[in-house]
Amino acid sequence: MAGIDSWIDERFAMIADIAASVVFFSVPLPGVTNSAGDVMQLPLLIIWLAAAGIFFTFYLGFINVRYFGHALNVVRGKYDKDDKDSKKEGDIGRFQALMTSLSGTVGLGNIAGVAAAVSIGGPGAVLWMMLMGLFGMATKFVEVTLGVKYRHHPNPERKDVISGGPMYYLRDIFDNRNIPYIGHILAIMFAICCIGGAIGGGNMFQANQSYQQLVNVTGGDAGWMADKGWLYGLMLAFLVGLVIIGGIKSIARVASRLVPVMGMIYLIAGLFVILMHFTHIPGALWTIISMAISPEAGIGGFIGGLIVGVQRAVFSNEAGLGSAPIVHSNTKTDQPVSQGFVGMLGPFIDTVVICMVTALVIVITGAYQEGAAEFAAAGSIEGVSLTSRAFESVIPGASYVLALTVFLFAYSTMITWSFYGSKATTYLFGENVRIDLAFKIFFCSFVVVGASASLDNVLLFSDAMILSMAIPNIIGLYIAAPEVKRELKKYIEHIGRKEKQA
Repeated sequence: MAGIDSWIDERFAMIADIAASVVFFSVPLPGVTNSAGDVMQLPLLIIWLAAAGIFFTFYLGFINVRYFGHALNVVRGKYDKDDKDSKKEGDIGRFQALMTSLSGTVGLGNIAGVAAAVSIGGPGAVLWMMLMGLFGMATKFVEVTLGVKYRHHPNPERKDVISGGPMYYLRDIFDNRNIPYIGHILAIMFAICCIGGAIGGGNMFQANQSYQQLVNVTGGDAGWMADKGWLYGLMLAFLVGLVIIGGIKSIARVASRLVPVMGMIYLIAGLFVILMHFTHIPGALWTIISMAISPEAGIGGFIGGLIVGVQRAVFSNEAGLGSAPIVHSNTKTDQPVSQGFVGMLGPFIDTVVICMVTALVIVITGAYQEGAAEFAAAGSIEGVSLTSRAFESVIPGASYVLALTVFLFAYSTMITWSFYGSKATTYLFGENVRIDLAFKIFFCSFVVVGASASLDNVLLFSDAMILSMAIPNIIGLYIAAPEVKRELKKYIEHIGRKEKQA
């Protein structure tokens, strides 16, 4: 049976290489080399994503800092109390929308993704992850606001079904400006990329790393699960199918219960490890900062850490990818900007808080230094195994707790991304029950592939598919930026009047 995993991995490797070569168009950096002496390549897509976060942060007057407290008040319902009689469309509440969105982002990108960033770019990559998380808050605000504003009832006979996301606001933004064809082309392009992202990062990466942690706790490469990725994939696919058949309400119910629980379990375990080494906290933070900007690392080390940090941050919080608006568009609200503030909290919770805990655990325990030379020489990447080793060095048996947490993270991410992919599929082929079901079966089948393939190939394919969503999405965000800014101004004035009256 060992041959099944190998057979699947060999064939998937070809697909991953093709996808990466198409998406990650790079330009060489003359005179800048990596540790192996090769000229470094700068993926243009990374610049595209980083520039968007920085632009929207400045363009909206540092909304991520100035209105952070307001965003917390919105998500706890402070401003909903006066709107009980207003007609609000939507299937889920604000908190459910945030939790469902987080269930798609607070996944193995926070555990295995951070470990991969440290494995590839060193601890310094973590600083760039955090900064991108902060800038990404502004991008997430813009796309969620547009997602709610331009949501639709795609089926006239089903007023209870709401669809939204970049497929719809890309089409409508350009239609409203009498440029119809571009909007439709970008919307179709996004939907195709979204399906690929759902299959890759939202499915295969999660299956791969949750299986890897199961192997870790069942004896490693010599254990009985070491060559049974296909079997684990089948079981996980069955569990995913049980939830996703029920649609967004079923997904939101599960996510709103799973995300807080799994987040607290992971944070408590992480903070315990950090507190056990509390005297090393300043040193760990200095290691992260110094290795991010250290002249000893050279320009190659600096750029390498920066590229990896930005790439892993986007993979983790999905700011600019357009995934979050798909679920936030189902929120019961008549104020698009208010839900934009709720969505803005996602990158902070995901990247700034949870990813930082993971990074400190890895750096503070020194786990990233163990076996680093061997992995680098082999040209391979460490993922969840690195995080597991860091926890295990302080908490005996922590790998078992982490295995459960990893499974919950992976599971919640997969059920949410199945919804994203389903909405993209029905946009392309119509709101049809059979089409929706066909995609869900297709989605579940790739769980088996993800569990059987190697991390390197899965990560390559996942990054290519997920990051490609940003190409059409960010074009639309730039076009609609003045519109969002006007909506924000009106909303702030409205809130100001309400607070004065109170």
